[in-house]
Amino acid sequence: MTGPGPLALRQPRRTSPLEDGPSAPCVEATPEVLHSAPAPLSAPRSRTLSGRVRVPGDKSISHRALMFGALATGRTRVTGLLEAQDILNTVNVLRALGCPIAKVGEAWEVLGRGVGGLAQPTGDLDFGNAGTGARLMMGVIAGHDMTVRLTGDASLSRRPMGRVLKPLLRMGLEVVETGKEILPLTIRGTPDLIPIEYQLPVPSAQIKSAVLIAGLHAAGETTVIEPEATRDHTERMLGHFGAQLTATKRQGVRAISVRGDAELVGQDVHVPGDPSSAAFLAAAALIVPGSEVTIGGMLINPTRTGFYATLKEMGGDVTFLNERDQGGEPVADVRVRHSRLKGVSVPASRAPAMIDEYPVLACLAAYADGETRMEGLGELKVKESDRLAATAAGLRANGVSAKVEGDTLIVGGGGAGVRGGGTVATHLDHRIAMAFLMLGLGADRPVTVDDAAMIATSFPDFRPLMEGLGASFTVPEATR
Repeated sequence: MTGPGPLALRQPRRTSPLEDGPSAPCVEATPEVLHSAPAPLSAPRSRTLSGRVRVPGDKSISHRALMFGALATGRTRVTGLLEAQDILNTVNVLRALGCPIAKVGEAWEVLGRGVGGLAQPTGDLDFGNAGTGARLMMGVIAGHDMTVRLTGDASLSRRPMGRVLKPLLRMGLEVVETGKEILPLTIRGTPDLIPIEYQLPVPSAQIKSAVLIAGLHAAGETTVIEPEATRDHTERMLGHFGAQLTATKRQGVRAISVRGDAELVGQDVHVPGDPSSAAFLAAAALIVPGSEVTIGGMLINPTRTGFYATLKEMGGDVTFLNERDQGGEPVADVRVRHSRLKGVSVPASRAPAMIDEYPVLACLAAYADGETRMEGLGELKVKESDRLAATAAGLRANGVSAKVEGDTLIVGGGGAGVRGGGTVATHLDHRIAMAFLMLGLGADRPVTVDDAAMIATSFPDFRPLMEGLGASFTVPEATR
């Protein structure tokens, strides 16, 4: 990446090719350690934004493409992979488990080891800030005869793992420190997993995915029942890799079953643009007068587009163009134009389809006419931070009426005006940082986030991409 600011990846370094791989030179991107000191950043009012851009590859699909490639036999070639710290941590973990992965030209190649074929690592598996990586990898490790210690950064080490561990323990995974449910965590897998039927206690694609991945290793059929639909990338991609998987309705709820003793085969995977990352660009275009931005090649899987449905309800000029299928996932170009927004009520039933977008939606709601109510947000309390509390506090710090009632966030919109001028505590949360930088683009006074370094975990090119559209960011004078 180019351009100033605290967000960067190291320049790729040369490495040797994959074993049994092509003779062409390979390169490997490695994550740069985040600054030990905070990196504050301010967003002043922006001039008109315009242009056509592509956002980074979808984070959820990137994690899964690497993991399923590692569990397959043969070579998996992934294009469009998100080269952000969360994903690169998953790359490093899989390498530590004995799976060769390298970047060859513009693609990432994974030389799979087959279901149950990964090796005992020699050290800890460090996931950094990657909650999805850690939780899904528990399902991978569950089916292997190995004992591993999972670690992460300070933020990830506060996040609960018990909901994922519960069904995996029923299948045969062991936690060495009995009763412990946060990282660092030592777990012991087994090649003799027991297939189970498990009903999700909360709508969570991470729990569902961990159980289905573990089910690949079990002798029999493992079933997950989800009362509310969640992201279905695991089901789609497992089918793409050759797993025997079925999805049926049972008394009005969805049941997904996977047959164990699976044999996955390496595939080509193209990762579409991440709709959660694109949400920040869409918000910026809606906020800044005269703006028009087109986001090319974005994932429009219906389990991920609740945010865009909400924008349209608020009066946002949002259009999906050139809709198409790409590797089993629906994709479109998304055009967003500045719009006068109105407050709406967002039902709890929509939360699974937009759970990561609520902070930026709340910032948009500050510019809407009237009150916006967002219900069913309990899951936000256990993300990288307590996003519910952090979002409300950030809005109030910038003169916006915001309150939390149970699991509901209520934002009082002020029409076109937001006072700004406040500093937002991000709590090491990349989405809080990006959401409030977007808030500043239309505010009377700049909005400052106390640390922008963590944006690199999901969107390393955020700053230069936004500046290419016409935005500008500054480092607060006190920290220069």
